[in-house]
Amino acid sequence: MSRGARSAAALAGFVLVAGAQLALVLLALGAVLWLLPSTVALRAGVPLSIATFGAAGYATWRALHTRRRLPAGVTVTRDRAPRLWDLVDAAAVAAGVPSPATLAVVADAGVTVGERTRLLGLVGGRRDLYLGLPLLQAWGPDRLSAAVTHELAHYSPRLSRWAPLAYRGRVAVGRVAPRISRRNPAGIALRAWAGLYRRIDTPFSREQELAADRIAAGHAGAEAVAAVLRDLPALAGMQRLFHAEYLGPGWQAGYVPDDVFGGLLRVLAARSAEMAVLRGQEPEPAGPWDTHPPLAERLASLAPPESSDAAKDSDAPGETVAPGETVAPGETDSPDQTDSPDETVERVPDLPQLGRALQDVAYPAGGRTIVTWDECLSIARTAEMEREAEAALATISRAVGAEISGPAQVLDLAADGRLRSAAETLFPGASPGAATDRIIDLLGLMMALAALRSGIVRWRHSWTGAAEVVGVDGAYLNLAELAQAAAEPETVPAVREYLEKIGVDLAAPAGDGGPARPVLGGLVNLTVDGSRTDLLITDLGLLLVPGLPRGRGPESKRRLARIAADGVPVTARPEPASTPEPGSRFLPFADVTGVTALPGRRKGWTIEVRDGDGVTLRPALDTDELLGGWKVWEETVTFLTGTRPVVPAARPPAEGVAEPGAVDARTGG
Repeated sequence: MSRGARSAAALAGFVLVAGAQLALVLLALGAVLWLLPSTVALRAGVPLSIATFGAAGYATWRALHTRRRLPAGVTVTRDRAPRLWDLVDAAAVAAGVPSPATLAVVADAGVTVGERTRLLGLVGGRRDLYLGLPLLQAWGPDRLSAAVTHELAHYSPRLSRWAPLAYRGRVAVGRVAPRISRRNPAGIALRAWAGLYRRIDTPFSREQELAADRIAAGHAGAEAVAAVLRDLPALAGMQRLFHAEYLGPGWQAGYVPDDVFGGLLRVLAARSAEMAVLRGQEPEPAGPWDTHPPLAERLASLAPPESSDAAKDSDAPGETVAPGETVAPGETDSPDQTDSPDETVERVPDLPQLGRALQDVAYPAGGRTIVTWDECLSIARTAEMEREAEAALATISRAVGAEISGPAQVLDLAADGRLRSAAETLFPGASPGAATDRIIDLLGLMMALAALRSGIVRWRHSWTGAAEVVGVDGAYLNLAELAQAAAEPETVPAVREYLEKIGVDLAAPAGDGGPARPVLGGLVNLTVDGSRTDLLITDLGLLLVPGLPRGRGPESKRRLARIAADGVPVTARPEPASTPEPGSRFLPFADVTGVTALPGRRKGWTIEVRDGDGVTLRPALDTDELLGGWKVWEETVTFLTGTRPVVPAARPPAEGVAEPGAVDARTGG
């Protein structure tokens, strides 16, 4: 039996295992009813059937059924972009498969083909192509052709007539198997079969990936395929950096730029050197179900054959080149080359307009304020600094036993020496030099905030590095030197005098806190201190919402999704500005002293709160998640159980606090 046939047989085994489990339950049920007296069997038949076969059937359905989440995108019709469709049609002909039914442009830097399958891929369906807008912005036609041809070639029968079935089955099982709950009684055998299936399928799937590379090379050229293999991980990494450093902070602060993808294009253009470094790195495996061979092996398979006879040998393992075909490197752009504007317009008319339409569906504002990129970055950086300052001031207030509410009071502490005493209390193991560094960091943060609030400085942003604080006229302002001077009690009066001279008001109030905080994730139907409770996780803390009675799970999830869409109107202080539901409670991270995992098989956590009773949280049988809530919760627990410095730990650059301290984009750390 060939590798492809073995892979297809192992896939069919999934359905057989599921059916066998149900058959065994049905046989056991029949045997029990057969042994019971007829009158008892008639009365107990329906309840027993529901309790056994019905429960087993539902558990099996839950194990094998997952909703296929389609990426948010904008459909591009043939009449809107005929040249792009010509490229896709040519790729389909080269792969020997029908053209996809639809073409959608999506936000991620990648190319995927989605097939609407049934029975874990045993039955195929309509195929749709999803093409990342960053690729349309950054790539020429050769690379696009290579990437699209490779994805379509996964369904090519050239390697084996079982290849299309094996590929769609692997995609379906890889989507289902990791989501089978360990509490699902029907999942034990299915998880075991999944491990066996992966071992059987991996050799053929790796061979199929190499075959798809060679089909793409035969159509677009080996150089284009090699460039795609290096570029895709680099573009994905640069997009993650773009989200973390540029888009994410403003998004969390409640703002969204008016041209998201235009900003990404600027980052790609400005950071070509970093792109070159990323291209040279070996991409990390995507997970246990990732079957791509190492990059070096894939590049080696694209090397020209040593002789024409070898190129024509269709019986060689993994060979996909038809007799008479050769895999010759085609002319393609160099790794650092991108489209000219004329090429982009010719292939996709009005690409900026397409980017704005995609932004509406991929990054919906959802109540956030739409601003320019410069405004968004400035607001985000200031919001990060305000958040750091608020947490630092709350901690220092507890250390000195008095309310410290702003830069003026911090300078008062520095002048009478109490700031150094507070730093030594907060960081008992730190050396005198390290304590001084902490003090300087805090003073620099406070003075930069006062200068921003007073309107005498502004942010100057760069697509290649960190933002910096400069005078409103662009003049250099050495806040780091001022912070260093203010760390010495005897020089604090001179620092105050200078700040007053240049127009810094140390008592200038902070902003109004901005709009509601966006939600990172949520959990529905938890048990908190014995009561049913829903949980939303923001970057500043946890919102505990009184839950609905058991049996109203779908309604609870819809309600929590509505609250999440509106955002949580809270600050880092214990009292929220308002509550979305009566009885809601906001638990700020600044007041959490730690999280303890409860022992036992049933998961649970106790959240210790400063100056208050702890909160015990446990999942229930009907607990559900919102926006990847369990993953966000695990990251939140990791953050809360780790070391969380309340005074910025990193020394500011030469201009003072040019870059706020690192803030985790998901947990507010």
